[in-house]
Amino acid sequence: MTQLTVRRLLIDLEAPVARHWCGGDAFLTAWFNALSMSFPVGEQFFLDSVRRGFKALPPALQAQWDAEVKGFVGQEATHRRIHALFNAHLERQGLVNGWEGRIQARLAPLEQADPRHALAITAANEHFTALFADWLLARPEVLAQAEPRLQTLWLWHSAEESEHKCTAFDLYQALGGSHAWRVTWMRRVAVFFLFDALRQTAANLRRDGTLWRWSTWRSGWRHLLGHDGLLRVSHAAWKAYFRPDFHPGQHHNDLSERWLQAHADLLSPVGAASVTPAT
Repeated sequence: MTQLTVRRLLIDLEAPVARHWCGGDAFLTAWFNALSMSFPVGEQFFLDSVRRGFKALPPALQAQWDAEVKGFVGQEATHRRIHALFNAHLERQGLVNGWEGRIQARLAPLEQADPRHALAITAANEHFTALFADWLLARPEVLAQAEPRLQTLWLWHSAEESEHKCTAFDLYQALGGSHAWRVTWMRRVAVFFLFDALRQTAANLRRDGTLWRWSTWRSGWRHLLGHDGLLRVSHAAWKAYFRPDFHPGQHHNDLSERWLQAHADLLSPVGAASVTPAT
């Protein structure tokens, strides 16, 4: 089992957010903004999926899973709240969140389905976010010029995503989820996630008036497909998910632990008793 601590992030999100808050880089700003737009509805689905999976466990197993599920739910609920505050700034800047509605429409039919399907989708998305988190934590230069409070927001979120990357996967396995459905949902999630992320990024850039600048496309290529780009660097670890013997814990990254320890002054632990998986 994974020990998860629920933490409050001690930053002020009341002050306005600069239009190009990521070091003046229009592409990186639009990309991070797009990801944030997906988080409130996406993370609500993830924590609901884990709650439903927890309830489907036999009572004896629920006792074993109780603490980890509380930690996962608490972390994801905190991420959802913080990104909703951040997204409110984006809305005031005139950006339009088209991704959220598409997510809601696709996930609605799963509310009455076998909870293992929702867990498989959650596990696939958690693998994606863990890969992104590891990439970002290993490359501090990406956010080096970003506004400090937003740099902290993204690195904190990344550290916790890496920390709880096993929960949905392990719960899916505990409920007897099959390898076939696990990889089927990963294929679907990969297509939708990448398409929607790029579509929302392009929409953000279009609204911003920076879509057709050479500097925008150069940054996009370098950070996604370049020699050290996210998609190129992460491809092998993403592909590993399709192995029958795959487990998220095989890709251990102590960068998240080190970041959380080094920035403990920006975090306030929340009592586990305040979060319940049964509601």
